[in-house]
Amino acid sequence: MRPYFEKMAEFGHELKKGQIKRTEENLNQLKEIEAEIQGEVNRVKTAGLPVEKINARGQMTVWQRLEYLVDPGTWCPLHTLYNPMNNEEGTTNVIDGIGKISGKWAVIIGFDNKVMAGAWLPGQSENILRVTDLAKRLNIPLVWLVNCSGAKLPEQEKFYANRRGAGTPFFRHAELEQLGIPVLAGIYGTNPAGGGYQGISPTILFAHKDCNIAVGGAGIVSGMSPKGDFNKETAEEIIAKAKEFKAKPPGSVKIHYDETGFFRYVFEDETEVLDGLKDYMKDAPAYNPIFYRVAEPAEPKFSVDDLYRLIPLEPKRVYDFDEVLARLTDSSEHMEFRPDYGPEVYTGLCKIDGFLVACIGNRQGYLGKGYPEYTDYPGMGGKLYRQGLIKMNEFVTLCGRDRIPIIWLQDTTGIDVGDEAEKAELLGLGQGLIYSIQQTDVPMMLLLLRKGTAAAHYLMGGPTANRHNAFTLGTIASEIYVMHGETAAVATYSRRLVKEKEAGRPLEPVIEKMNKLAHEYYENSRPLFCAQNGLIDEIVPMSDLRKYLTAFAGAAYQNPKSICPHHHLILPRIIRG
Repeated sequence: MRPYFEKMAEFGHELKKGQIKRTEENLNQLKEIEAEIQGEVNRVKTAGLPVEKINARGQMTVWQRLEYLVDPGTWCPLHTLYNPMNNEEGTTNVIDGIGKISGKWAVIIGFDNKVMAGAWLPGQSENILRVTDLAKRLNIPLVWLVNCSGAKLPEQEKFYANRRGAGTPFFRHAELEQLGIPVLAGIYGTNPAGGGYQGISPTILFAHKDCNIAVGGAGIVSGMSPKGDFNKETAEEIIAKAKEFKAKPPGSVKIHYDETGFFRYVFEDETEVLDGLKDYMKDAPAYNPIFYRVAEPAEPKFSVDDLYRLIPLEPKRVYDFDEVLARLTDSSEHMEFRPDYGPEVYTGLCKIDGFLVACIGNRQGYLGKGYPEYTDYPGMGGKLYRQGLIKMNEFVTLCGRDRIPIIWLQDTTGIDVGDEAEKAELLGLGQGLIYSIQQTDVPMMLLLLRKGTAAAHYLMGGPTANRHNAFTLGTIASEIYVMHGETAAVATYSRRLVKEKEAGRPLEPVIEKMNKLAHEYYENSRPLFCAQNGLIDEIVPMSDLRKYLTAFAGAAYQNPKSICPHHHLILPRIIRG
């Protein structure tokens, strides 16, 4: 199959001087907003105690541990700004992402020991659930840096129980292990209660000499026989117990290395724990990349920084999707599937770091006379029509057959509506695409370039595709809503306007409500809101987008659950004809 992949069709063009001049303002606006988002990221990184205070205790911070553990240049953070319960700490208190350890991709997560010594916080269990799902979807190891002081008890009702509560990840660890996915854990500090569970559920435990894991700690033991209230006598008992367990907390290395054997290894230095994880990752299940690469890795012909000029911040402005994709793919080459059918959608095979991936994206702008074919109004890119939906159904199904991971690049205003669209079966074709996605069983990721609107957001690889969507990335141009705010205001208040007009009453109060709703839609669709509430998993600078695509492709091909030999692939042969 070398003739198919070593040299594919080139696409994309160098930016012209006039184009560079016209897009200078767009570049500056995007960079300015990215700087604001980076400020929010820095706020999360500096939450809690100062680094110097943690280091003075002889400990590394979670960020320092990650820097030591992860291969340089491979760290792709996720959920950095995720804070769905609006915690006063500004974080769910776990830090996670994808990175290489000893040359192999892993999903990595650690408690932030600067914030309440890594305590459970509201929203954390949902964050962890996303991480375990990611390891499952990509079939790669999950690596923990455990340093958890237990639950933030005054807010326990927000995370302790329920179907997706703080106990769920422990069952997910068991699920991963039953699927043959190793869960490795480096354990630091005092880990009572919830921290103890995280310390015992992984596959292999690498312990620092000063760590412990336990069912309960000093603050719990003296209250295990409730008397209904507190008095001075019980207060004195609590003081005595607290002093005892502070001097000698339960579940120390002496217990869990010498007695139970739960700790496989114990190390003197913090970095030695991380070295132990590195050693085990060397032998984690993984194919040599040569097994799956279809060509030698190559950089795009054009700079990824061109994206700041190619993708307009203004959501109504059109752009050339092919030029965007050419800045992300190896050698700026591709094999487009059915280019003359369903022009509102791009479908094609591309290479990322030498690996074959499928790309699906929304083209923008006027689609030409006579399209869509089932009606007389003009078709505009970003919207989905009959042919585009049929094409995506075919392409996704063939990707499943050929075991090719899919990258969705979304910028959609929704699906065509009205009686003509209904007669064209768009409702059934949309559900058909969901069925096609669901039966593929290949990893997928979503890059939300700009708009994610209405049901089209679900259909085009959105996070609702839970079993397949590994993660969803956003840019600072991303926005997600069921419809544009102005459209929502009209849909909500148009009848009220008619009634007020017919009754001879002033329209200004209704107009005020319309403007208020449109403004709320705008505020609740911004990238920061989307990241904080989990609608996207990370806001990624334009210049780093290819890095994340490379991580996804490498992780998806590291240890896939099923194989289609290159010479058995049917999709490239269909494309060539």
